[in-house]
Amino acid sequence: MTEMQSLAIAAAVTFVWLGMVLAISFLEAPLRFRAPGVTTTIGLGIGRLVFRALNTVEAVLAAALLSVLVIETAVLSGLPPAGAVTPVAIAIVALIAQLAVVRPRLARRSDHVLAGQDAPRSKGHHAYVALEIVKVVALLVAGIMLLAS
Repeated sequence: MTEMQSLAIAAAVTFVWLGMVLAISFLEAPLRFRAPGVTTTIGLGIGRLVFRALNTVEAVLAAALLSVLVIETAVLSGLPPAGAVTPVAIAIVALIAQLAVVRPRLARRSDHVLAGQDAPRSKGHHAYVALEIVKVVALLVAGIMLLAS
């Protein structure tokens, strides 16, 4: 693999990750509850499955992106573009924060709702969306920097 090929792969992985976040978080999720017949319980059940799958794929893509950048540095003796490393790191940290901090809180709340209990509105959704916005911006910048190099 050449340096140019590894940067192309890194850019492709970055834009696939970006596309998935945009499609699921900013298109599917808001529309899910507007579909006819979708109750809160059904919407939460679907959301849990969809976001578990999304976050799993995101983790795989983050690992792949990190691997390509490590290979670029260690094996090919090149350096990833300086402007791409920071946004990639920001996107990965945002994902880790979502998985380790925000999703467990959202899961506890949805467990209560799915069990038929009243649960107060969660501010966790706002935190999750804020982290999604951080990821979108970071991935966009990273992808552009990778393509520009």
